[in-house]
Amino acid sequence: MNHFQYKNNVLHCEEVPVADIAAQVGTPFYLYSTETLTRHFKAFDQAFTLPHLTCFAAKACSNIALLNLFGKLGGGADIVSGGELFRALKAGVDPRKIVYSGVGKSEEEMRFALRSGILMLNVESHQELETLQGVAASLGVTAPVSFRVNPDVDPKTHAYISTGLAKNKFGIPIDDALHSYLAAREMKNIDIVGVSCHIGSQLTDVSPFVESLQKVKVFVERLAQAGIHISYLDLGGGVGIRYQDEEPPLPAAYAEALEREMQGLACTLILEPGRVIVGNAAILVTKVLYIKQGGKKFIIVDAGMNDLARPSLYDAYHAIQPVVQSSGELEVADVVGPICESGDFLSRGRKVAVCAKGDLLAVMSAGAYGFSMSSNYNSRPRVPEVLVKGHSFHVIRQRETFEDLIAGEVIP
Repeated sequence: MNHFQYKNNVLHCEEVPVADIAAQVGTPFYLYSTETLTRHFKAFDQAFTLPHLTCFAAKACSNIALLNLFGKLGGGADIVSGGELFRALKAGVDPRKIVYSGVGKSEEEMRFALRSGILMLNVESHQELETLQGVAASLGVTAPVSFRVNPDVDPKTHAYISTGLAKNKFGIPIDDALHSYLAAREMKNIDIVGVSCHIGSQLTDVSPFVESLQKVKVFVERLAQAGIHISYLDLGGGVGIRYQDEEPPLPAAYAEALEREMQGLACTLILEPGRVIVGNAAILVTKVLYIKQGGKKFIIVDAGMNDLARPSLYDAYHAIQPVVQSSGELEVADVVGPICESGDFLSRGRKVAVCAKGDLLAVMSAGAYGFSMSSNYNSRPRVPEVLVKGHSFHVIRQRETFEDLIAGEVIP
């Protein structure tokens, strides 16, 4: 469920007409619903009854206003860079609820994390472990560590967002991970606190999660036999959403399946939802610049692949709706942006509402990996982000200017 609904043929975000926001901030822009974000977070978090911590995946949508909202709801943050750690801390997220994943943490990022007192770092290779030991020793601290194990489970999702197969770069093969734990136990500045596993994104079936948990559970038992006991089991995120006709599991069904398998494990469960919280909580609003009829019809809008990369990157589907409904007539057209790439499109060969120059369109389900993946390609300023709460709205990120584009650049 989301709070983008038509009232008298005008699309509203909660109680605010989308067209009114467009008139004040211009287009394109990302628009988030506080009510939807809150509802989705609570529905996910409250579905679990055993001891757990919900760490929002900052990579999905990293605006500090949203991270602050989830922090106030009791959540933490799953981060994958020093920049995301900086954002989470600035947003007021409790560092003891921050988990740091990623295959390529630099020494400086490790220092930042250790000085910040985060919950744990998910280590993904033996060389990373050795580097972390050195950094922790230089600071005179102990690094809380979980190893990310790769269970070699097919998540049945897009190849680019699959992370749990043996051929993927993530994690340590689960059959080899015991050696890493044994090595870590001998390091003076390493404190083993958990096991981590993440198999992919946009999963619409709960069975891969269950299969990976079953493998991890066996591994945890092997650790216990070796005298290594863990406090946290981090199962990552990856629950999908409905973009078109997908039927992803509801949070309650997902939680029930995991909790059934968690029986007998005396540890806190860590979850890292991203898309399932923010995906359907935001839209990208764009304006029709021109209509062009050639071998096919093109609707040229002011939002491009630099603003929303998913269609070009994954051939991803996003529904496109008129902000103001009129005749209800449909036509087959490509909705394309102004970027100088043939791959610059929001949809191709689909039925969309008949529209005219100046009309506003809403690109739905744009909250996850929308703004966070946007860029300045073609020297286009990044768009503003707007958050609605009830009858009011707030610009939570200003539109960039041309001057912002060259900030930091110099001519020698």
